[in-house]
Amino acid sequence: MEQSKDNWKVTTMIIGGVVGLICGIVAAYILIQRAEEEESRPRISAGEGVKVGLGVLGLLRLVSDMPTKH
Repeated sequence: MEQSKDNWKVTTMIIGGVVGLICGIVAAYILIQRAEEEESRPRISAGEGVKVGLGVLGLLRLVSDMPTKH
């Protein structure tokens, strides 16, 4: 009985991991495409890194603020 109650947690972690993996791969693909168009290697400045980090934090905040169904 206890195991079935926690099953949703494992499912949620797996789905979150797969979604994160797909997002990371898509982001890397976009970065590669942009670098190939410019015929250069991708370089991320400190400012761009901060922007990406703040964007990720904003996304995590949106997810944490999502209402849960009771």
